Formats: sequence, structure tokens, C-alpha cells
Amino acid sequence: MFKIVTRKQLNENVVLMEIDAPFIAAKAEAGQFIIYRVNEQGERVPLTIADYDREKGTITIIFQVIGGSTMELAKLNEGDFIHDVVGPLGVATEYKEGAKRIAVVGGGVGCAIAYPQAKKLFGMGVEVDLIAGFRSKNIVILEDEMSKASTHLHICTDDGSYGYHGFVTNKLQELIDSGAEFDEVIAIGPVPMMKFVCQVTKPYGIKTLVSLNPIMIDGTGMCGGCRVTVDGKIRYACVDGPDFDGHKVDFDELMRRNSTYREDEKKHVCRLTGGVR
Repeated sequence: MFKIVTRKQLNENVVLMEIDAPFIAAKAEAGQFIIYRVNEQGERVPLTIADYDREKGTITIIFQVIGGSTMELAKLNEGDFIHDVVGPLGVATEYKEGAKRIAVVGGGVGCAIAYPQAKKLFGMGVEVDLIAGFRSKNIVILEDEMSKASTHLHICTDDGSYGYHGFVTNKLQELIDSGAEFDEVIAIGPVPMMKFVCQVTKPYGIKTLVSLNPIMIDGTGMCGGCRVTVDGKIRYACVDGPDFDGHKVDFDELMRRNSTYREDEKKHVCRLTGGVR
């Protein structure tokens, strides 16, 4: 059982939880993830470790309330317990050796994953441009935290209600055009966003890492559900990733696989709300 130490509502649909998990906190690194079960009958759900505190023995997760399992998790409060938390899983991010300036690009809830990347790099003395994209001002999360974890923070909104008016790819292109020399770009967010970030960086030969989110079940490489094609070869996001060279990822295949159950999900009647999810 894992105790919830802190619970914060970051916006209407996004929740932050700090969890007492000293053995996981002792080994966690940026880029890794956990798998939780709310209760003994719950499904296994992977979530990236958004932060960790080795001294306190805690890890932080940030999630969007979008389905049955995250709805159940969101019902828990400080002092409550999560049945299972397994981790750290996956391979910690490996940064380009000798990099002086890196752009970390996050989209929506993906900014919760971009944040620990920026924090790690900033702590290593790297000049960090953190480009964080949201649909509108009312769903912006972690602005203060991201500001402290970067040299330059660029908040972008699709509707122009806050910060830069435009997509993260537009801002990245502007920075490159203005003379910013990035040794590496790390992109984390919706698959289409990561695909288009890679299209921006490829002509310049800028190494680009992406954090992939295929369908995942066991998280240990046994089920094969999280397979992705990278450089023409099958890889498994849970044990080979989740970070991969974005210029070698078959994004179109990944998007097709991620939408495998979309029609079934539309027909599913949620037992928690009675609505179709």
C-alpha cells in the first residue's frame, strides 16, 4: 500500500499526487515511469514519474482524469492509499554528451513529463529552452515549476489567450530561425505533436528524442502490447524506451495502433458515470 502525501488539483481535469514510495524514489530518474493499481481489482495503468524526492522518499505523478482508472485514482485524498505502485520502469533518459543548449518541448499533460527532463538538464548546467503548449490559458499547469527548471520558458496557447499565440512547433521553428543552436530537442506530448516536432528538427540534423506512449499492459516486456517500429525494427516502449530517436520512429503506425480500440471505447458505457466514454 502506498500513501498519498499530497494531492493538488492543477486544473479542472489534471491532478498531482505525491506518493510515499521510498524504494522507487531512491532509484527514479527522468524519463522513467510507474504502473499503479488503485485497488486489487484495478487495471494496471502506466504513468511517468513527474518528480521525485530521495530525502523524503516520495515520487510525484500527474495525470489527466479521462477514464475509469484515473477517475478512481482522482477520488483519493491525502492520507489515502493506492494498492500497488511498481517502478521505476523503463530506461532513464540519456542526454547528448557535452550538450550546451537543449529544447524541451511539452504538449498539454505532456508538460508534466517535460518538466522533470528540463529540471534534470537545468541542474546539470545545460541552457534549457522549455516550450510548453496548451489549448488555452485555463488549462496551463506547472508554470512556476517549469520557470524554475529552465533558462527560457515559452508558454504557447493555441487560441492566443496566454503567452505565445501558436503551436509549440511554430515557436521551435522561430527559435531556430532566430539563431538558437540546439544540441538536442526532447519532445513529449501527443503523438502528432511529437511527429511534427521531428519534422521541424530533421532538416537541421538536430538530435530529437521522443517519449512514446503506446498501449501498455504489464510494463516488463512480456505482453508485447507496447511494440513500436524504430528504424525498421520492433522495439518495446516499456523496456527499450520510452525514449527513442524521433527521426527513426514510425509515427503513422504508432497512431494507428493507439487508435485500435477507439470505436469500442465510444460504445463503452462507463459504470461510474453511466455515460459513454
